[in-house]
Amino acid sequence: MAVSGAVEPGPPAAAAAPSPAPVRAPAPEHLFRPISAEDEEQQPTEIESLCMNCYRNGTTRLLLTKIPFFREIIVSSFSCEHCGWNNTEIQSAGRIQDQGVRYTLTIRAQEDMNREVVKTDSATTRIPELDFEIPAFSQKGALTTVEGLISRAISGLEQDQPARRANEEAVAKRIDEFIVKLKELKQVASPFTLIIDDPSGNSFVENPHAPQKDHALVVTHYNRTPQQEEMLGLQAEAPPEEKPEEEDLRNEVLQFNTNCPECNAPAQTNMKLVQIPYFKEVIIMATNCENCGHRTNEVKSGGAVEPLGTKITFHITDPLDLTRDVLKSETCSVEIPELEFELGMAVLGGKFTTLEGLLKDIQELVTKNPFTLGDSSNPGQMEKLQEFSRKLDQILQGDMKAHFIMNDPAGNSYFQNVYAPEDDPHMKVEHYERTFAQNEELGLNDMKTEGYETGLAPQR
Repeated sequence: MAVSGAVEPGPPAAAAAPSPAPVRAPAPEHLFRPISAEDEEQQPTEIESLCMNCYRNGTTRLLLTKIPFFREIIVSSFSCEHCGWNNTEIQSAGRIQDQGVRYTLTIRAQEDMNREVVKTDSATTRIPELDFEIPAFSQKGALTTVEGLISRAISGLEQDQPARRANEEAVAKRIDEFIVKLKELKQVASPFTLIIDDPSGNSFVENPHAPQKDHALVVTHYNRTPQQEEMLGLQAEAPPEEKPEEEDLRNEVLQFNTNCPECNAPAQTNMKLVQIPYFKEVIIMATNCENCGHRTNEVKSGGAVEPLGTKITFHITDPLDLTRDVLKSETCSVEIPELEFELGMAVLGGKFTTLEGLLKDIQELVTKNPFTLGDSSNPGQMEKLQEFSRKLDQILQGDMKAHFIMNDPAGNSYFQNVYAPEDDPHMKVEHYERTFAQNEELGLNDMKTEGYETGLAPQR
């Protein structure tokens, strides 16, 4: 709703002047006159507007005024001659103040009930002695008195009492008792406290002794909280940028669709992020085909290639050693010197299992190789395979001691240390610089992560 002030015509002498001065817009102090019953020139502006009760046209009256020792406000009053509905409210004509304000008034005499009060929409009204509160934005702003505030609260509570008496008699009885207490306050039989807390800073309680100090009134200005800033529709100061929290996937199993590597039927692969103690995060993936029953599992490193390669040498001396957890990455080779056996990189893929499980996978890989079985196989080679399988069974049964060596140039393999964080007397971990050939195999020689933008010619 726009409000404009009309420029009053000047005196007759001004009209007869040969070169009239340019007309200027009225100054703000002419629009907002101090509120006074003796000011006959201060008349409200009348606007025809829609009645929200009967949906016919009524009249809205706007009065732009200024409260002494406070600020400018707009008092609006609506009345409908058709249905008799009326309403009054006030709006602040200024901006939201830099700080909120809290008025604490101790009412001791009947004169205090006549103090003028400006209560905006955003103000909260409390009477601690009755544990009574009118929340913010539950009522329209009002220009009234302390007595008027209490009367308005009584009217609000009495409004729905007939319906409460019919449906909730006990609640209605308690509200009736509370209304009696509010009415007793209007008689000021004993002192009580009225608190008006307005985060916008635009509410006001009159000081009849102004400009002298009012000992019954305490005015406190405060900085708004972020919640109050949001309630007023103000953009609170942005807090220092915080890094977004990474989604924790350690306790979730993710699923995605894929095809079975055996029968090419649709299947699902389950994937989970696992944190290995004293090591790093790894990704375990498992696929189960419901069509042919084929199952696969694979382990991927959840981190980058380490700056140094890792060589782990473990001496198997006890059957319990076979229960240790082992993470063999795709880039890890395995060696068992006692068996003159070496397993190259990428064979068996990535696996997270126990030492016993890994040795059984090696045994199955070697003994069930189709190129070493059947009539075309070499008898000498068959004897070597049988000897290898026999010695490997002895290691699995704990009858033979052996060394198990894992060599991973990428540094992403792991062997469980049951003595952690202390050193394991049966395990030796070495970190080494990779050779050019190892970097070439990992694809690191052609990888440039710094300064790759410089020297690039535009493609045409």
